[in-house]
Amino acid sequence: MVRFDGIGLSYSRAGTSSRGTPGTEVLHDVSFVLPEGGFHWLLGPSGAGKTSLLRLMYLAVRPTRGSLTIFGTHIETAERRALPGLRQRIGVVFQDFRLLPHLSAFDNVALPLRIAGRPEGQIRADVSEMLRWVGLAQQAQVRPAELSGGEQQRVAIARAVINRPSLLLADEPTGNLDDAQAMRLMQLFREMNRLGTTVVVATHNESLVARHPAPALRLDHGRLLGRH
Repeated sequence: MVRFDGIGLSYSRAGTSSRGTPGTEVLHDVSFVLPEGGFHWLLGPSGAGKTSLLRLMYLAVRPTRGSLTIFGTHIETAERRALPGLRQRIGVVFQDFRLLPHLSAFDNVALPLRIAGRPEGQIRADVSEMLRWVGLAQQAQVRPAELSGGEQQRVAIARAVINRPSLLLADEPTGNLDDAQAMRLMQLFREMNRLGTTVVVATHNESLVARHPAPALRLDHGRLLGRH
């Protein structure tokens, strides 16, 4: 499903990757394959390159060098018009949530379904059920600014998984959650994985990793140290 072959990534001053442009690399010669339906941790200290690797996987940037294949498409040579369809198959839990402030919790979670053209009746049922599952049924009409950090994180998680993506990427998804909420979140990720979604979770939480053993990609200073 995902293949990195000798990937290097550097950013221009604008913060985007630029193939062939000199610059300090944040990822160096990264190669690995994620099989369809797998669950992987993405580990490493702050600044190791975890977020940059995730940005490549959710198609926010293209590699500066090397070959990246996602869903059978060679990303470095793909036409720009091909990328939106691929992105719709990828769910992302961002570290900074990226909720739309003018939309309610319900409408933030519903957004991927509306973009995909789902019937409004189905959207109401699916979003209501998801908000109940993450414990936010009573906050459905509340806007992000009125929610706590943990509640905003749960809205972001619900939005990422509502469309049952083929690939789910989560960047420190338990950072604002207590232990009970974190365990509930892991149950959700594991259930999605059981149903066929490929899941990659970046975390600093080694105790969480210990409680939920799975193969891990470990980065340090932009280099892949190996899979464990």
